[in-house]
Amino acid sequence: MTAPRPLTNDPFGARDTFDTGSGNAYLYRLQTLADEGFDIDRLPFSIRILLEALLRECDGEMITTDDVRRLAGYDPSGPDEAEIPFVPSRVLLQDFTGVPAVVDLAALRSAMERLGGDPNEINPQVPVHLIIDHSVQVDHFGTTEAVKLNSELEFKRNRERYEFLRWGQQAFENFHVVPPASGICHQVNLEYVARGVWTRPTDTGIDLAYPDSLVGTDSHTTMINGLGVLGWGVGGIEAEAAMLGQPIYMLMPEVVGFELTGELAEGATATDLVLTVTQMLREYGVVSKFVEFYGSGLQNMTVPDRATIANMAPEYGATMGFFPIDDETLDYMRRTNRSEEQVQLVERYCKEQGLFHTPETKTPDFVDTLQLDLGEVTPSVAGPKRPQDRITVPELPEEFKESLTREAGPIGFGRDESTFGSTGTYDNGEEQYDLEHGDVVIAAITSCTNTSNPSVMLGAGLLAKKAVEKGLTVQPHIKTSLAPGSKVVTDYLVEGDLLPSLEKLGFSTVGYGCTTCIGNSGPLPDPVEKAIKEGDLIVSGVLSGNRNFEGRIHSLVQANYLASPPLVVAYALAGTVDIDLANEPIGTDKDGNDVYLEDIWPSADEIKQMIEEVVKPEFYRDEYDGIEESNETWNNIKIPEGSVYAWDEDSTYIQEPPFFMDITPETPAIKPVKGARVLVKAGESTTTDHISPAGSIPEDYPAGKYLKERGVKPYQFNSYGARRGNHEVMMRGTFANIRIKNQLVPGTEGGVTKYLPTGETTTVFDAAMKYIENGTPLVVLGGKDYGMGSSRDWAAKGTILLGVKATIVKSYERIHRSNLIGMGVLPLQFQEGEGPEALGLDGTETFDIPVDDSLQPGQEIEVTATKEDGTEITFTAINRCDTPVEVEYYRHGGILHYVLRNFLNQSMAMA
Repeated sequence: MTAPRPLTNDPFGARDTFDTGSGNAYLYRLQTLADEGFDIDRLPFSIRILLEALLRECDGEMITTDDVRRLAGYDPSGPDEAEIPFVPSRVLLQDFTGVPAVVDLAALRSAMERLGGDPNEINPQVPVHLIIDHSVQVDHFGTTEAVKLNSELEFKRNRERYEFLRWGQQAFENFHVVPPASGICHQVNLEYVARGVWTRPTDTGIDLAYPDSLVGTDSHTTMINGLGVLGWGVGGIEAEAAMLGQPIYMLMPEVVGFELTGELAEGATATDLVLTVTQMLREYGVVSKFVEFYGSGLQNMTVPDRATIANMAPEYGATMGFFPIDDETLDYMRRTNRSEEQVQLVERYCKEQGLFHTPETKTPDFVDTLQLDLGEVTPSVAGPKRPQDRITVPELPEEFKESLTREAGPIGFGRDESTFGSTGTYDNGEEQYDLEHGDVVIAAITSCTNTSNPSVMLGAGLLAKKAVEKGLTVQPHIKTSLAPGSKVVTDYLVEGDLLPSLEKLGFSTVGYGCTTCIGNSGPLPDPVEKAIKEGDLIVSGVLSGNRNFEGRIHSLVQANYLASPPLVVAYALAGTVDIDLANEPIGTDKDGNDVYLEDIWPSADEIKQMIEEVVKPEFYRDEYDGIEESNETWNNIKIPEGSVYAWDEDSTYIQEPPFFMDITPETPAIKPVKGARVLVKAGESTTTDHISPAGSIPEDYPAGKYLKERGVKPYQFNSYGARRGNHEVMMRGTFANIRIKNQLVPGTEGGVTKYLPTGETTTVFDAAMKYIENGTPLVVLGGKDYGMGSSRDWAAKGTILLGVKATIVKSYERIHRSNLIGMGVLPLQFQEGEGPEALGLDGTETFDIPVDDSLQPGQEIEVTATKEDGTEITFTAINRCDTPVEVEYYRHGGILHYVLRNFLNQSMAMA
């Protein structure tokens, strides 16, 4: 139960009450700003929701009246370059990214206890839901026992991580864990967690109502935008800040409008629609922008259809793809067993606030608009390596052939035509035949994008049933799998008598979580691997996922195509992507007659009727009521005792990070950096993938050596992702990407550097440890766009743990700059036109950075670099702590240090 909170300040006099249908609640009226002269009705719906959060949380410190007025005056033709704070209503975690967040919370409690405060004061300040969905792997398939066997392996591999999360589940308030084998975090969010409007108790006895909004530690958090909920993916440090009640700072977004008209034609699916939208928006360019959908076509789209489009916002490059709340949203909430009281709250609140969309709603002002007639969408796939490379079904065979000889790259494999006839022999002991280029070896109905959508899932089931009736089969070399996003999918497939047909074609349920789409496809059978290697074949995967990047699905499966679930079944039946399914037979029936796809493709009316008959609200009630205690294997995990975690020094998965080991209650003074050495001199466009450890752990790298020293066999290494809860592994992998180029050691790749006092070439980790032992601070030099790419918290955490006090680069990617500050690293930026080369810095210098308590946002700082011969190079760098709050975070040593001291002061005051 959430404790009542005092009402926040109300400088605009916006707080008022309204009738929820079940009593009164407070809201912060946006109309108040209209009364001040701001035209709220012209604002995109997504901006209105951001504005409400600013209005509600305006306290004069973290969020000022200037912040509110700046956003209320939003100009779509050229949004203000200033950053705005955003306090989301809640946070969503998945297990890979959630474990390190919970580790940090546990470490804060340990520090609180050492400092004499009450560790139980450390809790998330907003609701947090961690859904364990990223750890299941498709080891077993093609059998009704697969889901059970894969789940057993999952628990065996992840015992230490799961024990820790079980402790967190009972130790923290406002922290909810949905156990393994329950579903994909985004589908569980859509079907269960999301409320549309949240309420919280206040000290007056009247609840406060406010829009549902969130950030999540997974890029596809955007799926929830289909329900009218504002949310997107962020890095771990930002998520932790939001959990602890701190704002997230973001540039005022540009909002692109996307008008949808008409309705889908017969044979087209929501998957075909999202692949079309992805192609259009990638070509237009919406990176870091909001996309907001509107138009008459919304009336013909279900929430699952909308969520399918919203899910793939990372693939079309947008921060999110937003659909406002309307009558269909309310109907979906009823269909998924939300209470009538909750539905009434959403409707009444949104209508009070001008957040409810109707066909008569005035079109907001957008920076630009795109249009699509839904009737123009045709059956499509996307690939072979990127989700934006859409191909219509009839074009696929020709496109695949051309991709073989195209230059190696995003759409080509660089093969010579002489290899076209290559084959490899598949021999499983019972059957023997040749595999060729284009043959399908993985066919997976998987991922949050499509398994949340009954129309495409039931479409796949109906197609499978018709195929079985015709006598069609799937060849044994194809690894088939069905990984529903929630157990409700199984319920309605069983209710419609469709699951037996899917199973007969090999599409047995393998687990309820993220599988093939994130690379958890598991191993291919030995005869398949042997045939691929023998023929050096470009074989194919077909999956209903959202990502098909090179090397992601399986190292031996180079051509991967995204497709709707019915098309996944169809290509599995055909056995190859080198086929025009619109015009060529997919197989032969029991009597030897050709069967075409149109013969087994279910009509829109068939699918609609099936949805009405088998998708029932009680399925959602039965599967989600008590879901946090629904997995007996999870319930039987032994929970470590105590509200302060008992760290196990022998664990190779979970270790207490050193961030707060030596923290003092007093706010420290900002001290100058003197005599710093360069650990890494990076080039242009150094990404967070270069900096942060990810993927497999090489056994001859420091992280691999660390694990072997602790008795972990190489086959047990797991990945950096699975070991994010152990800083000893992660710091050894920082700057250790096999492709990073450190200019201190020209001509090399990988995590090596020069230990400058002796000139020795060694690993980045080993050099950093020597510098730390000698008390030498470190800096990183870099070029433009430092830290571009995905937001990875360990790119900043690892940097500080290696002893780096400052980074000096030409420019930063916004989120990484923020993350560096969040971990206490000073981000400095060369003046325009300057950089290491222009200033004659080769990285062998020592650096003096004269910062102190007078540090100001954006301040110019005179840095002195001293060469080995005593020559000094003095240059002015810009402090990229851009706001007073960021300077405070840096002063404290990071955002979590800042929060810990605040909690400690509150705890002492109450004692």
